[in-house]
Order: sequence, then C-alpha cells, then structure tokens
Amino acid sequence: MLATNSNGAAEKNEAALMDYLRIARFDHSTKHIFIVPGMFFAYILRGVQVENVQLNVALGLITAICIASANYVINEWLDRDFDKHHPSKSKRTAVNLEMRGSYIVLEWLAFMIVGLGCAWCASKTMFWVACLFGLQGIFYNVPPLRLKDKAYFDVISESINNPIRLMIGWVMIDPTTLPPSSIILSYYLGGAFLMGAKRLSEYREIVESHGRDLLIRYRASFGGYTETSLTVSCFMYAMSSAFFLTVFLIKYRVEYILMLPFIIVLFGHYLALSMQPGSSAQKPEKLFKERVLMFLVLLVTGMFLTTTFIDIPYVETLTKQKYIFVQ
Repeated sequence: MLATNSNGAAEKNEAALMDYLRIARFDHSTKHIFIVPGMFFAYILRGVQVENVQLNVALGLITAICIASANYVINEWLDRDFDKHHPSKSKRTAVNLEMRGSYIVLEWLAFMIVGLGCAWCASKTMFWVACLFGLQGIFYNVPPLRLKDKAYFDVISESINNPIRLMIGWVMIDPTTLPPSSIILSYYLGGAFLMGAKRLSEYREIVESHGRDLLIRYRASFGGYTETSLTVSCFMYAMSSAFFLTVFLIKYRVEYILMLPFIIVLFGHYLALSMQPGSSAQKPEKLFKERVLMFLVLLVTGMFLTTTFIDIPYVETLTKQKYIFVQ
C-alpha cells in the first residue's frame, strides 16, 4: 500500500514480519518437483546408498526449499526498482512496501544457514551441491555480475537450478556419486528451454501491450533479444536437450528411447503454451493448473515406469547396424 506524505509524494508503508516471509515465495516450492526424477534415476541405476534414506530425503527437501527461498529473498529485494515497470510484478511486496536492507540480509543468512546446515547433515556431496545452488542466486541477482541483466547469460545462469535439483534428488539416494553427465546436460538444457520460453512469453505480451522500451526498463537483458532470436534459442535448447537425453536413454536402458516421442510432444506443447496471451509459462509455479500439460507429464511418467520394469528385446535393434537392401 502507498500513502502520501505532506508534500504529496508517494510514501510506502513499513513491511511487517509476514511480508518478509512472503518474499521467500514458499508457494514456488512446486518447482522442486524436478528433484523427483533424480531420486528415481539414482534408485534405478545405483540403488539406495544411505543408511537412513527417509532422513536423507527430508534433509534434502529442507535444503532445497531453504536455499531457493534465500535466492528469492535477494531476488525480490534487488529487483524492486525494476519490477515496478512490469505489469504484474509491480504488485510484488518489495515494490510496494518499505523493507529494510538489514532485515533482508538477516533473512537471507537465516535461510542459507538452515539450508547448508541440513545439507551438511545429509552428506558432503549434498553440501557442495547446496553451495552451488546458493552461489547461483548470488551470480544471477547481485551486482556487479547480475547475470540476469545480460542477454542469453540470464537463461544460461538461471537454468543451472534445474540440474542442481536433479543432483539434490540423486544424492538423497546415493551421496557417493553424481548423475551421468548426459542427463545433467539434458536437464540443464531442458531448463534453458523453459526459461527461454518464459522470456519469449514475456517479450510477446509486454511489447504488444506496453512497448519494448518498458520491457527493457524492467529487464535490461531484453535489449539483446528479439522475438525471433528468443524463438530460435528455444528451438536450439530443446534440440540440444533431446540430444543429450537420447544419449542417456540409449546408454543406460535402451527401452527408455520409447519415451522420446512423448517428450518431443511435451516440448512442442510448452512452446505453444508460451505463445498464448497471459501464458502460465511466465509463472512456472502455476503450471500444475495446465491440464493438457499435466496430462502429457503423466503420460511421460507412465512411459518411464513402463519401460523401467518391462524389457522390450526388439528395441535392442536400434543400437545395431542395419541396412536396407535393394535388388
């Protein structure tokens, strides 16, 4: 809420405790669903390598939520002067209320200490993954680096969160190893596709309704983008993700290759979704409300479970040299 002082200038009300908790964005915890495949892959490929797996999973989840919330706290605080130019983000707490920088630092430290403490209790591997998670938030949000203001680097740096969540899930089950590089890269580039589609959606909607100048005032990185370049980058991220995914699928269980057509449809639907007015691609934490998208995710999950437990010998022929003979 904005008040008016004696000179007629806008004056912000002081933020309360709940307002500081609100900027931690606990409602974004749905994004941690990306942890689950890491747990499945670790269990299938390595088996359980910890004595108390339930405790390790709980510590991993607390780690992910706390480190993500720490990143959200500095994100909203440092973006407050830019978010005011965004049609919907201008309603954020840090834009409309007076918040103290010292409290923000204390809140960030509290989440980081709890997150890193839980990670250390889980395993040393979890601790180092959590450190990488925290550093990503600093590199992405804090000047002078502030990679979110640099075209393409914004997507490349933000997308690191995707494989980090994969690794958190993996080390919950097996802290002695990390996932294969092929699935890490596929996850990473898949995340880049999601972030690129988010920016494409924002670009199309804000340029059409408010103009490109306002968009650039909101986020400097958009000055280096066009609608065409964003669309092409999404295509390239998706193709690259599919490439590394195929390497992983064939290498570790060839039956998994049958999932690929469904994953391609999933990518295509998400790109189409990002081009719709008011697309939920701009708010990934709300994607669970997209029925068609959720149906496709369930379909891919069903295929994953089916191909995990059912051997299909015929698929082995895809890994052997075959020729078409003509007379």
